[in-house]
Amino acid sequence: MMRGSLINRRFVLVLALALLVVMFLRLVILSGYPGGRRGFISSSFERGSDTLHGPHRKLLDRASLMKEPNSMKDKRCTTADIVINQGPTDPLPNGIPTYTVEITNACDTGCDISRIHITCGWFSSAHLINPKIFKRLSYNDCLVNDGKPLVNGDTLSFQYANTFRYHLSVSSVACS
Repeated sequence: MMRGSLINRRFVLVLALALLVVMFLRLVILSGYPGGRRGFISSSFERGSDTLHGPHRKLLDRASLMKEPNSMKDKRCTTADIVINQGPTDPLPNGIPTYTVEITNACDTGCDISRIHITCGWFSSAHLINPKIFKRLSYNDCLVNDGKPLVNGDTLSFQYANTFRYHLSVSSVACS
């Protein structure tokens, strides 16, 4: 009888250790550790073969600083000028995961950008989102800031709750 309970205790111990390892690995993967913290706090921008990192703004490399001032006026805004960062936050009391999204106008020519449309699938949230900030119009089409201009350098943020994270990317913009 004692041998059976010893085997059961060992089994429970091994199972508990395996669960702890899985939880630890999930935490490591979600936080991006090691190799620096990743997620919605930092983003990267590619310029040629170099990748520059910075929180919520575009970083200029030396080549872009050497351009003539007039040549920068000719550039119009593009979808690349809107930066979307998102990352996990504390779950709701009922256990549903939540995510914080930050949408930033990082236009380096000082442009205001309006009619920002996001590719968002069947986006939905168990947590109410102000529709003037972010709303789904139809499948794969969400509108930011009720279509109004997002001033250069400004950031809109909101939280959503769902069992999984949505892939959000800019599909179209209009220069204001």
